[in-house]
Amino acid sequence: MPTSSPAQPRIHPVIPPFLLQRISEHSTREGVSAAVGHAAASAARTLAIDRELVGNRIDANSRTTITATVPSKPRSAPTAPRSTLSPRLSIYDAKHEQNLPGTLERAEGQAPTGDVSVDEAYEGLGATFEFFRDVYGRNSLDDKGLPLSATVHYDRDYDNAFWDGERMVFGDGDGEVFGRFTASLSVIAHELAHGFTQYSSQLEYSGQAGALNESMSDVFGVLVQQYSLGQDAAAASWLVGEGLFLPAVQGLALRSMIEPGTAYDDDVLGRDPQPANMDNFVETSADHGGVHINSGIPNRAFALSATTLGGRAWERTGQVWFDVCTNGSLSPGTDFIRFASATVSAAAERFGFESDVRRAVAAGWATVGVTVDHAEVPGSASQRT
Repeated sequence: MPTSSPAQPRIHPVIPPFLLQRISEHSTREGVSAAVGHAAASAARTLAIDRELVGNRIDANSRTTITATVPSKPRSAPTAPRSTLSPRLSIYDAKHEQNLPGTLERAEGQAPTGDVSVDEAYEGLGATFEFFRDVYGRNSLDDKGLPLSATVHYDRDYDNAFWDGERMVFGDGDGEVFGRFTASLSVIAHELAHGFTQYSSQLEYSGQAGALNESMSDVFGVLVQQYSLGQDAAAASWLVGEGLFLPAVQGLALRSMIEPGTAYDDDVLGRDPQPANMDNFVETSADHGGVHINSGIPNRAFALSATTLGGRAWERTGQVWFDVCTNGSLSPGTDFIRFASATVSAAAERFGFESDVRRAVAAGWATVGVTVDHAEVPGSASQRT
């Protein structure tokens, strides 16, 4: 008898619950300023909304079947006809309510509306579509031309953005800690990349597989931003969510891929808790087994590989990660060591066993404490913790 897929959370939010919890706790402290009190109340409300949405789990078999794209070999460079494909974009306005999708404000091909959030969402969705099309020859998130839709102005002072399996949803932020969530291209691409994972590798959203799921979104989130800016690996900031924090916050972004644990250190937010290696892997049942915390480990492996190679990160290290996500080598419950082995094998297949790419990918993983024995098949790899 076939087994059903495990139920997955309805949403994949970019702001982890532990950060919202930390901010919300300031509402109970004496002597807090009105600004901090407002931010705390907004975080508490956001956390309650997210818990309700995440708790409203949907069985994977109760929805339209999603079939992973599994090519027989790594995808080649995009062909000319595919590069002419156009996105189908639609941006809606929730008007500070929670009803989705809201009122259609801008459809594909229409002029800017003058609403900054609407227009930023439109441009961000388009930039992500173009990245996957032009760099990897993929026709939208599902490789079948999936229309991309987003809703802005969700709820009031909502401190998050999420992918719900069908669309992007953006809050406006509380105006004290977080600004509008459409302001960061890496956040837009991060959330859309959850859709890419949904239609390709289908990594579960718990434990190490969940951390890899989050890491995939960080990887492609920063790659879309680097591609849009024309940055090479050396010039890139490797920050996820850069521009979300308002000036009063002592922090650069939500996460640093190159230096996990250094993105912020603030009286209200606390200190970035991401580990940079397996020695500091966080064992927890919170946040689906620490998916937003432990993603720092594979994030750093990717960033180190890319900066070691230099040049444009999407061309070599990014290509390897894309190949692994789409070549059928991953199972939904893939852990770090199996993913590391798959990337080393993919690098050897595309660029050669003796290539600098394979060596850089292997070295990146070894630096974070995941060591693959490349003389043997991927299944025989070992892990150092």
